[in-house]
Amino acid sequence: MPGMRRREFITLVSGAAAWPLAARAQQAHPVIGLLHEGLPAPLSLTVAFQKGLIEGGISGGSSVKIENRWAEGQYDQLPALAADLIDHGAGIIVAVYLVAARAAKAATQRVPIVFVTGSDPIAADLVSTLNRPTSNLTGVAFMFTRLGERNLATLHELIPNAVVIGALVNPNNPNAEPQARDLQTAAHTLGLQLVILAAGNDREIDSIFTTLKERQVDALLVTADGLFFGLPDKLATLAAHHAVPTFYPLSDYVAAGGLISYGANLSESWHQAGIYVGKLVKGTKVVDLPVIQAAKFELAINLNTARALGLEIPPRLLALADEVIE
Repeated sequence: MPGMRRREFITLVSGAAAWPLAARAQQAHPVIGLLHEGLPAPLSLTVAFQKGLIEGGISGGSSVKIENRWAEGQYDQLPALAADLIDHGAGIIVAVYLVAARAAKAATQRVPIVFVTGSDPIAADLVSTLNRPTSNLTGVAFMFTRLGERNLATLHELIPNAVVIGALVNPNNPNAEPQARDLQTAAHTLGLQLVILAAGNDREIDSIFTTLKERQVDALLVTADGLFFGLPDKLATLAAHHAVPTFYPLSDYVAAGGLISYGANLSESWHQAGIYVGKLVKGTKVVDLPVIQAAKFELAINLNTARALGLEIPPRLLALADEVIE
């Protein structure tokens, strides 16, 4: 298929006799499809997913084949990528983030789908209930889209003199509008001016950073988005080059040199998704796998970056931090 991002991922051990779909029962290597709206995941996430598969029961017996389809931020490709996974015999689809989950849901009502999303899965119309899914979807929700008000308040506490705050959003993400709306409300409460900065690809991200000073942006908040999740090094490097204090939704950015982040542990979400996939392979039904909500959120701070920006981290934030990089 033209433009298709396709790559075999890993081969793991599994008991093929427990494959839950009769149509797949004769397959020597049951296929799990991974549909991702962004860029190839960091090794830490794929390792977490693999560990989850093993914990979910994939050990001993014959092989399970996992095929990846990466949209690389081109969200309009996701329906074709989802259809391609089904055409290639995927018996379970792992849909990474909201747009991918919606594409997978639209593609099939038969194949079990395990989603990983930062959205409220009920509000996003992925499931109608969390405790006992009634369709072919279940998964892990780490609720990043609910953190905008808190993250903006934390950025304001860190840099109280910053008046104009930029919010980087991906206009191709259905969460962009509600995220921007929530942030505008929070900014008004805090007496801040919020500037929405839309970027749907690498080139647009570069352009935005070159215009931050012209737009008098004092600090930047990066919203949760599948494309942005795949670019921690790029975003941290651009923020350092342009000397823009930046708040991120994941600690991966802080590890890459970013200033500060707050959000759920993404590796744990991938690990939980792997466990669910393993259980489905072993015969558990979707209806018996409730949607998991993230229970822990982590604050990470990079003191080296703070020093380079001439910032002093308030003692309260340092005390609250789960991870401090020096």
